Amino acid sequence: MKPHNSDENSPLENIEHWEDFVETATYPEPEHKLKEDYRNYDDPARDTVREFYRLNHKYQTFEFVKAKKAEFVFNTSGKREMSILDAVMYLNTLVDDSDPDIDLPQLQHLLQASEAIRERGYEDWFVLTGLIHDLGKVLCLFGEPQWAVVGDTFPVGCKFSERIVYPEFFEANPDSNNPLFNTRLGIYEEGCGLRNIEMSWGHDEYMYHLVKDYLPDEALYMIRYHSFYAWHREGEYEYLLDDHDRKMLPWVKKFNPFDLYTKSPKTPVWEELKPYYLDLINKYLPAKLDW
Repeated sequence: MKPHNSDENSPLENIEHWEDFVETATYPEPEHKLKEDYRNYDDPARDTVREFYRLNHKYQTFEFVKAKKAEFVFNTSGKREMSILDAVMYLNTLVDDSDPDIDLPQLQHLLQASEAIRERGYEDWFVLTGLIHDLGKVLCLFGEPQWAVVGDTFPVGCKFSERIVYPEFFEANPDSNNPLFNTRLGIYEEGCGLRNIEMSWGHDEYMYHLVKDYLPDEALYMIRYHSFYAWHREGEYEYLLDDHDRKMLPWVKKFNPFDLYTKSPKTPVWEELKPYYLDLINKYLPAKLDW
């Protein structure tokens, strides 16, 4: 796959410059950190957080999303063939230097999430979801700009919600002034369902398309919408949902504490866990995927 050059205006040099925490009463109290210590967008710990979202909200247009799906989802040429284990090891060459919670390789975050799920006795496909949910971040290693890989996700093709983080930055997005896209429903119909909505492009949407033929709907919703905080935290976009979305919402909410609150200095030992996860991967996923 041909790498895409990073946006020349982007000041971000690491995998992601954004805060990843959700604060809601339905989430358990984290063991190592208080809720109020996370996801503070009024006074972010890093100056790069606002700049990340300025770029993200400016460039994540309906046209951009369609172009990225054409490039990475529907394009069948130039793909690189990798197993899930290959992708895990490839992603592990990156350390998120901007993560406000802990400084660990990506493999450790994935293992902490999946091991926490396993310790609670959840279904094995749920454990696998914890392991693979962020693997779409390999887009960074394909040369994609960070504002097109990480961060909160949201629908495009309709009016941007005021409950999305830093909504003021959408003023620079061309879709905000396009009468086709800047109404409540935009190009969509009431109750059409999230499956018929174009979401902002990033690792969530990319990973969903890679594994959508192999995992249960619950797992696919966790992967595809775990960064869609305007929906699962703020309760926005209710008018676009169908009954299946409402049925899946509790699963997305169930997943997020494991994604966000399991970051701790205690590191799982991959070599000890590897046999279990190889068996789990082989149970649900093909030997290779076209990335």
